[in-house]
Amino acid sequence: MSQSKIPFLDLKAHHDPIRQEVMAAMNEVIDANAFAGGPFVARFEEAYAKFCDAKFCIGVGNGTDSLWFSLLALGVGPGDEVITVPMTFMATAEAITYAGAKPVFVDIDPQTYTIDPTQIEAAITPRTKAIMPVHLFGQCADMDPIMAIAKKHNLFVVEDAAQAQGTTYRGRKAGTIGHAASFSFYPGKNLGAWGEAGAVTTNDAALREKVAMFREHGQKKKYYHDVVGWNGRMDGLQAAVLSVKLKYLEQANNQRRRAAALYNQLLAGTPGVTLPSEAAYGQSIYHIYAVRAAHRDRLIQLLGERGVATGIHYPVPVHLQQAYANLGYRRGNFPVSEACADSFLSLPMFPELTNQQIEIVVREFKDCLRLVAGGAA
Repeated sequence: MSQSKIPFLDLKAHHDPIRQEVMAAMNEVIDANAFAGGPFVARFEEAYAKFCDAKFCIGVGNGTDSLWFSLLALGVGPGDEVITVPMTFMATAEAITYAGAKPVFVDIDPQTYTIDPTQIEAAITPRTKAIMPVHLFGQCADMDPIMAIAKKHNLFVVEDAAQAQGTTYRGRKAGTIGHAASFSFYPGKNLGAWGEAGAVTTNDAALREKVAMFREHGQKKKYYHDVVGWNGRMDGLQAAVLSVKLKYLEQANNQRRRAAALYNQLLAGTPGVTLPSEAAYGQSIYHIYAVRAAHRDRLIQLLGERGVATGIHYPVPVHLQQAYANLGYRRGNFPVSEACADSFLSLPMFPELTNQQIEIVVREFKDCLRLVAGGAA
């Protein structure tokens, strides 16, 4: 029985090789005293737009801001409804609520864990204003049918691409398919800041102007406020960090894909485990490597005792959160999301994860599965 300490995420291993380069970039910001917005943010915006093959990128304070500002810029507000999924982080629904609208949920596809396009039209009402697909765990939702439904019903589409920096869909980058897209650069993301940061991408110049206005207290010109906005600027220091890390993102994503491929190979055919499925229409960047297994909580406990850190994304779907009890949803409304919430187990996943570490994780995981299946645990 191994006692190796294998972290769920190793930011130290990720940052140590580029620490001096990042510190030099941060020193540039300090020397220029350009801390809130400014030229370093503009530089990152240009680079990230190019990376995404998008015309525009607007840097903001965090991923939640990017969702919220996207909705506000599209005119989503009180009385409107936005269709999304309950299998996501809370911020997806929060942004809809803070825009004044109501989140309306539809279930996820059991293979991709992203929104099931076949269920969207049944959820559309005269109040529906937008669809917000979530590219969960680094895999794109099936965007072509979503965009077709949106066009048919004259709806906006905002991609929640918080976990999808570099994900592709039929050769296109996530963040360029909908009317706008939201990215989070929370430290644990594939492209992570050294603090909080986010961005909106779009190909619409008018939308770009509106998002930029909302992040800047509703002003185009200093002290002249066209709308009620918010303080949602990206910090210059975070932009400097992200500009450095962006250069290594494609390589890091490829390393995650390597790790996922080895997991898939070593876990293939393991009884009682459902492995993540990569859709034929794109490439996942494996922000999270989530398997499904019965007795998930006991497995997590046993793995922890053996020095293998794991996670759950996400244990309670949004429609069952106390914060949204007022919407009146009940267990059984979205059976796929609920079953996933009860069985998802996220294994260690980061670019620096070695083959030896993966082999240890798999060995311990299989042993724990045998113990649980045999009733010995």
